[in-house]
Amino acid sequence: MKKLLFTAVAFFVLLSATAQTEEELKAQIAPKKDSIAAIQSRVNALQAKLNALPGWKVGAFGTIGGSISQFNNWFAQGIPNNSSGNIGFTVNAFANLQEEKFFWRNAANLNLSWVKLDDKDDPTDNDSFRQATDVFNISSLYGRKLSEKFAISALAEYRTTILSNFNDPGYLDLGVGATWTPIPDLVVVMHPLNYNFVFSSEDTIFESSMGAKIVADYTKQIGAISFKSNLSLFQSYESSNLSNWTWTNSFSYKLWKMIGVGFDFGLRNNKQETLNYIVNNAPTTNPDATFDTIDNELQTYWTLGLSYKF
Repeated sequence: MKKLLFTAVAFFVLLSATAQTEEELKAQIAPKKDSIAAIQSRVNALQAKLNALPGWKVGAFGTIGGSISQFNNWFAQGIPNNSSGNIGFTVNAFANLQEEKFFWRNAANLNLSWVKLDDKDDPTDNDSFRQATDVFNISSLYGRKLSEKFAISALAEYRTTILSNFNDPGYLDLGVGATWTPIPDLVVVMHPLNYNFVFSSEDTIFESSMGAKIVADYTKQIGAISFKSNLSLFQSYESSNLSNWTWTNSFSYKLWKMIGVGFDFGLRNNKQETLNYIVNNAPTTNPDATFDTIDNELQTYWTLGLSYKF
């Protein structure tokens, strides 16, 4: 009986000591978390001041994703014997010059991917890698400062595909107006005088026009996270059918040294591209389609994979 009582008392004392130790540790962790948050806040403030200093700022980050697979006699699916794979990458690069009276911001975005599906039971199928995603965008913005946050600016932006049909179509925007930089990481371009040059062999669908150009670009790095979002919008003064917009987003989280996890997605609305696909490239081609008869569906893409910060 004494041994049992002693064991029970010892267990109670040990449990109390463990609980007390746990509470003490938790109490010590709380102020350290507050200290880490305060330190990170100061680091972010210093980084913002560093970004605002005169001179060139150059950088790039990207995402690489891919997979391969092979099935043999996997009868639960429609193609039981196949090998498949996909690979893609995204690169975001910038070179920005900040001076007391002017700035010059240059950016480029490239997103390419390929896929393959080889049906081993069909000797006539296409077993090579085929283009899946093809996005290329480059821009250059020059601004003469009127104040710390406003500037008179000129923008040149070019968009096309490069794997196939290079510059067919291709879009070149040239315009002037104003640029607003409310914070160092956000740039908003408002150009009411802009001409949208469209280059294409299909001149019955694609047409250049005068209009307004709006661009919003937000680039931010917080600790291990890199983020970039870019919206480019052209509103034609001649017809809404000639208007278009593209919104791209890139996220990267650093896991180890320069390697991390990256996620990219993009949205686009372009009625000229939609009509051209339906008339010339769709599986059931409709040569009589017009802007008024088509459904202008939203274009999207996304990529998930390993990222590398250059």
